[in-house]
Amino acid sequence: MGSDKIKIVVTGASGLLGRAVVQAAEQRGHEVIGTAYSRATDKLAKLDLSDSTAVAAFMNQHRPQAIIHCAAEKRPDVAENNQAAVEQLNAQAPGHLAQLAQQLNAFFVYISTDYVFDGTKPPYGVDDQPNPLNFYGRTKLAGEQAVQAANKQAAILRVPVLYGDAKDPKESAVNVLVDLVRNPSDAKVDALQARFPTCTDDVARVLLDMTEASVGATGESISGIYHFSAKEELSKYQMCQVFARILNIDMGGITPITEKPKEPVATRPDNCQLSTEALEEVGISVDFVPFAQWWTKYLQA
Repeated sequence: MGSDKIKIVVTGASGLLGRAVVQAAEQRGHEVIGTAYSRATDKLAKLDLSDSTAVAAFMNQHRPQAIIHCAAEKRPDVAENNQAAVEQLNAQAPGHLAQLAQQLNAFFVYISTDYVFDGTKPPYGVDDQPNPLNFYGRTKLAGEQAVQAANKQAAILRVPVLYGDAKDPKESAVNVLVDLVRNPSDAKVDALQARFPTCTDDVARVLLDMTEASVGATGESISGIYHFSAKEELSKYQMCQVFARILNIDMGGITPITEKPKEPVATRPDNCQLSTEALEEVGISVDFVPFAQWWTKYLQA
């Protein structure tokens, strides 16, 4: 491991993953500066990542030893309908942040997505050829490319669909299904496409393990592309079945969809299972909490 107490800037700290990263970093005794924009609070610094001058001034003022870049537009349908703003946030801002991290000699990690792949040849290793099917995936891939062009020492962590302690169920495509199970009203849910829902607590742990292994490291820091994912394969319909069992609710009001939508707003890949082999090779644990176990504790709390 590197130095004990690390000064870390976490972007997107008001979001589902960002909150988990901030909490985990504080629990480990690190100095954490969280940034947000639309959901800034007295505990989070307000920072517009599209304002490159303000971002540079902020980073030079705080001079972090690590930047964990969680901020992104992660909803494919929203991305499809708001392309200019999403291009700026997902594709352009990461490259600028990576460049600033290099200037500050800070460790930088960018969170990307399994949606850089087309879902036809899983499982995907870090060297497999990306082929995103929707605008969201294309912007995240462009973000990866901008990061790597700006900072050869940067790390990229691709993750699948996430769930966790949500302030609003709409923060997660998984959490939102709980409300559907509780209030089905003739709902139709995908039973075709394979997903590997992963807990934000586990992703936060991986990100901090990567950071601690890199900041103040005597050898080479962790750089390049890595994948982290839980290993349980579930369709959205199967996730609903898990929730229904935990809540002891009948699933009669929910119909499984077994055909692809003919005209989706954003096309989703069928199966983007990520291989975690590269992370394991650099000594980072790829342990994960079982899906039903986490949700049983969360829903029965």
